[in-house]
This record gives sequence, C-alpha cells and structure tokens, in this order.
Amino acid sequence: MQLEISKHHDFNRQLISLVIPIALQNLISASVITVDVLMLGAISQSAMSAISLAGQITFVLTLFYIGLSTGAVILTAQYWGKKDVKSIQRVLSIACLFSICITIFFFGLSLFFPDMLMRLFTNDEVLIRYGSGFLQLSSFSYLAMAVSQMYLSVIRSMENARVSAWISSVCLVLNILFNVLCIFVLFPGMPEKAIKAVALATVCARYIELGICIVHSITRGNIRFQIPVFDNIQRNLLKDFLKYTIPVQGNYIVWGCAMSATAVFMGHISADMVAANSVATVIKNLAIVLSGGIASGGAVLIGKYLGNGDMEMARQSGNKINVYALILGVLAGITILLSKPLVFSIITLNDTAEGYLEGMLYICAYYCIAKSINSTIIGGIFPAGGDSKFGFWCDTVVMWGIILPLGYLCAFVWQLPPIIVYAVICLDEIIKLPVALIRYRRYKWLKNITRDFA
Repeated sequence: MQLEISKHHDFNRQLISLVIPIALQNLISASVITVDVLMLGAISQSAMSAISLAGQITFVLTLFYIGLSTGAVILTAQYWGKKDVKSIQRVLSIACLFSICITIFFFGLSLFFPDMLMRLFTNDEVLIRYGSGFLQLSSFSYLAMAVSQMYLSVIRSMENARVSAWISSVCLVLNILFNVLCIFVLFPGMPEKAIKAVALATVCARYIELGICIVHSITRGNIRFQIPVFDNIQRNLLKDFLKYTIPVQGNYIVWGCAMSATAVFMGHISADMVAANSVATVIKNLAIVLSGGIASGGAVLIGKYLGNGDMEMARQSGNKINVYALILGVLAGITILLSKPLVFSIITLNDTAEGYLEGMLYICAYYCIAKSINSTIIGGIFPAGGDSKFGFWCDTVVMWGIILPLGYLCAFVWQLPPIIVYAVICLDEIIKLPVALIRYRRYKWLKNITRDFA
C-alpha cells in the first residue's frame, strides 16, 4: 500500500513537472500568431481578419510539424524509458529530414503564390492584399521552424520540458517586443506597412529561436543535430517512424484541412464572421492550453512506462490522466465564460461581429470539455502506446463524413443563421467522445514498441 501511494505521488510530481512547461510551450506556440492577430486588431478589423486567414497556411504547416513531432515523440518517450539516447539521436535526424522537405514545399507556395492561397479563404480584396503581404514575408520563418520544432519536441519527450518552454518563451517575448516596435512606434495607423513589419518580426524571432536550439544542443543537450546515417539500425528506426507517424500525420492533415475548410465557410459567409471567429479561436486555444499539457505530458510518461515494461503503471496513469483532462476541460469552459467581459473590453468589433462572438464563446465553453478529453485520449495516450491509426479514421469519418457536409448544407443550402453554422461545425468533439472512451477501455494501446539494438 505504501509503495502504491509513493508511486501515485511520484507520478503526480512527474506529471506536473511536465504539464506546466508543456502547457507554457503550447501557449507560446499558439500565441505567436495570436499576438500578431490581436496587436494588429488595434489598427483595424480588416488587418486582424487578414492575418487570421493568412495564419491558416501556417496552421496547416504546423499540423505537419505536430504529426512529425508526434511520431518522434512516440519513439523518443519509449526509448527514453530504456535510456537509449543513441536511438533518440537517430529519431531526431529522421524527423528533421522529413520536416525540412515538407517545409520547402510550403515555403515555395507561400512565397510565390500568396494571392492564390488567400483567395481560397476569402473574396474580400482588402483581406487578400493584406494577407498576401503577410504570408509572403512570414514564409521565411518556416525554414527555421522546420528544425527548431523537431528539436524542442524531442527534448521535451526526454523529460526536459523546462528547457523547451524556456526557448519558446524567448521567441514569444522577442516577437511581442518586435511587434510593439512595428505597430505602435514605426508604423502607427498604417495597416499595410505594419502587417509586413509584423511578418518580419516573426521571422526574426523564429531564427533566434533556432539559434538557441543549436547552441543548446552543442553545449548542454544530450542529443545533436546530425545528418542521418543509413545503416540497418537507421532503416529499422525509419520503418518504425513511418509506421507510427503516417497515421498520426494523416490524422492531423484530415482534421486540419477540415478546420481550414470551416474557415473557408466562414470567409464566404461574411467578413464579420471571420473577425468574430478570429477572436473566438484565440480565446478557445488559450483556455485549453493546460489540457494540451496534460495530453502531451501524459503521453511522455505513459511512453516511458511502456518502454521500460511497466504496463500496469501505464494503465493506471492513463486512467488518472483522463480524470485530470475532464477537470481541466470544465475549468476551460468556465474560464471562457468568465473572460467574456474582458474580451469585449479589449477587442474592437462592429455590432454584427460582436453578436457573433457572443454566441461563439458560449459554444466554445461546451466544446472545450469534450476537446480536452479527446485530445488526451486520441492525441496523447493512444499514440504513446503505438495506437496511432484510430485518430485518423475517427477524424476522417466525423469531420469529412458528417461535420463538413452538414456544415455546407447549413451555410449554403439551408442558409441558416451564421451562429447555427458555427454550432454545427463545433459538434465534432461531441461525436468523437463516446467512441474514444470505448476504444480506450479496451486497452489495446498498452504496447512496448521499442527494439533492442544491442
């Protein structure tokens, strides 16, 4: 009994030591584009809406980073349980190689065809002009993110979340300082110039972040950046990386493209709808940041337990993490409702957009509860045990088979009020929740997926 209590306290201590820094890093990652959106909102509603739509391209690229880093995290956490740092070094090299290849594609697309990309989201010429300028310049930040995001994810999975959060914090602080300089000092009242300056500020902050990652890896890190060496060990790790990454990557692409499609819906409904959704998305992402920390931190610990063969501890940990996810989801919903007066006092919107935002925040409150549990189970616990296919099939059926067709009918065929369309779009997490819980209780995710290269 005493041993069980000790294990329980150790688990909670380790979880907290991971959740807080990871939540901070998730907050920072979400805040980089959020800072741009909110600060430009001080200039004009059009500037805020344009950057929000342009940010959808960065959002889709980030989904690739999340998918690749999740594949790396699955392997890293379990090999960390075995204390096999050499294999983790190889996993980082593989992840960086794929990340750079994907980034080059997005970089070229954003640099040379920004107008085309913006027209996917809106027909408003002002939003297209503003967004294209931002997208073209900010594309240079992708090249730095390709490497830094993989490194930060891998060291975080080695229970070094504080360093990862610290590096990301430096990036955010610099981004804010650069934005203040550009918006309020250099180009006050000049939206187009301010937008381009903010894009350059993001680029500078991202390259400084990459520089810190390189310095840390050389001076203090357990792993280094290196070119992959294709021997038998690397081929086996590459096979495992693809086996667990492709379904996760597919899951994020399916979900992310569906979310971008919903942005297209709103962009073609009205500019006011876009503006309200820009703010609602920011509030929602900030509210569930601790839930993301539980999902990621829990995945690291469960992967470590599975890697060293402690299946029972992994099962008990999963049960506890789900309870914590429910509590944090409820708190997130309450936070959104309590923050409404503050939000309306800060953000300047017209009456129509304010009306949309009022309804959206109520919808986001219930959305966060289901989102917290689903992200913990589908995005954290399942991949930690190598069960990476479920999320792909679940989102494919729910998002593309139910939500998007229903959302399209509501918006363009039945022409229901915009807030009803938004409520329908947010039903995905409610639909996925019972299916995820049933799958979880079967415990098929309890697997050690490491290889013995000795």
